[in-house]
Amino acid sequence: MTGTVSKLAAPRPAAPPLRPASLRAAAIAFAPSPRRVRVSVAGRARIPSVIAMASAKEGNGAPTKKTSLHDLYELQGLSPWYDNLCRPVTDLLPLIASGVRGVTSNPAIFQKAISSSSAYDDQFKQLISGGKDAESAYWELVIKDIQDACSLFEPIYDETDGADGYVSVEVSPRLANDTQGTVEAAKWLHKVVNRPNVYIKIPATAECVPSIREVIANGISVNVTLIFSIARYEAVIDAYLDGLEASGLSDLSRVTSVASFFVSRVDTLIDKMLEKIGTPEALALRGKAAVAQAKLANRLYQKKFSGPRWEALAKKGAKKQRLLWASTGVKNPAYPDTLYIDSLIGPDTVNTMPDQALHAFIDHGTVSRTVDANVSEAEGVYSALEKLGIDWGEVGKQLELEGVDSFKKSFDSLLVSLQEKGNSLKTATV
Repeated sequence: MTGTVSKLAAPRPAAPPLRPASLRAAAIAFAPSPRRVRVSVAGRARIPSVIAMASAKEGNGAPTKKTSLHDLYELQGLSPWYDNLCRPVTDLLPLIASGVRGVTSNPAIFQKAISSSSAYDDQFKQLISGGKDAESAYWELVIKDIQDACSLFEPIYDETDGADGYVSVEVSPRLANDTQGTVEAAKWLHKVVNRPNVYIKIPATAECVPSIREVIANGISVNVTLIFSIARYEAVIDAYLDGLEASGLSDLSRVTSVASFFVSRVDTLIDKMLEKIGTPEALALRGKAAVAQAKLANRLYQKKFSGPRWEALAKKGAKKQRLLWASTGVKNPAYPDTLYIDSLIGPDTVNTMPDQALHAFIDHGTVSRTVDANVSEAEGVYSALEKLGIDWGEVGKQLELEGVDSFKKSFDSLLVSLQEKGNSLKTATV
């Protein structure tokens, strides 16, 4: 394992995390269900303020109506999560009131949060003054946010008996090709966050698939991220099942997982390939690849989590590794802004939504079961793309490399800026 990770073995957060009791009390204050509101996506208002206004009771004192996020969960069994995290974490409270049931984070999200906000400055100054280097300080800033967010979502985790209410934190992106380093980093994060509803995010690289198995076998819940192909997704499912079987636990109910299958980036890449081919047949398939592959992934999920092997694990309390639709913000303005939510709604799934997608769905999303509709049409799209010479395996490989590289760059960029800020603080105190 690399030295940059091992030196973080015993962090002591400079600022104490908000405790569950205080955050639960705050969460209860948002108990009334918000009414559905029409929100202008073009206005780009901050979601918390929009939902907060909708969370107020009607003038007659009656509880307000639910949003379409509540309908997703209650009517269709899909858990809406929020793909963002920054301070103050109490900004999540109105989102929870609006129906959000979990949070995901990644190095790019923290890079943006920490570099663009002064909310981290006081803790960072304390850490640097206490002798911490930039990377150690980064992890303690992150750990505090994750702990505080976990406390906010713990009531949902408790109410659902550990089925929902998770907050995800990713291991260092520098470890994406380091099997054992990833295992040790996952164990460390799990230990220092010390919350029952934390998901440790591990990328689905070839080197990290064995890490997933070992981490699950150690009883640690995992969000497997950066899945771009059905073949890799099947390897991820097998790693989860192998890990459960290797755990030796008689009660598997507290070891859970989600598999984060990325969507919009698939269309972004394949659309470029189709435009390069340029035939009417190719151009007609633009915007269809991602949803088609996702629907086939859901079919594989149904197959793998049934039959004798799964039933034996289920008897020990095992929970299915839910499919989580990630990268669900629409990148092509020509497509409907709720495309990657509306098209993939169904039971036992999660959709983690960035700001604009969440905003748009509350405003005009359609709550209807779609994830297993027209699967034969999805098969046709998948096959048609193959006939045009598009190699799904190569697409997955390229997107994985791009995803890992993007997270590494965000991570490295933030560490450089923290190092510079730390140096200036040290100079100022001399």
